[in-house]
Amino acid sequence: MKMILASIFTTILIVAMSLGAMFILVQATVYVTAIESPLQRTVAIAAELLLGVVLLLGTVWLATHLAVRIFGKKHSKLAEEPLA
Repeated sequence: MKMILASIFTTILIVAMSLGAMFILVQATVYVTAIESPLQRTVAIAAELLLGVVLLLGTVWLATHLAVRIFGKKHSKLAEEPLA
């Protein structure tokens, strides 16, 4: 039961984080396209790309990390012994 609730919570968290990241990126894109100066717009586009990479990679990392923590096998005494 505990694993089922954790996986449901993780799924909801991942979806919320992904949607939040996309809304932030859309708002940033609208703001960046409204900038009139070409130099400032170029810097803003570079910053937006960096923000997008950080947000989306962070979401993927967190999703993977939580899935491994929930569904990963627990260590046993046999796994710690050397094979040879």
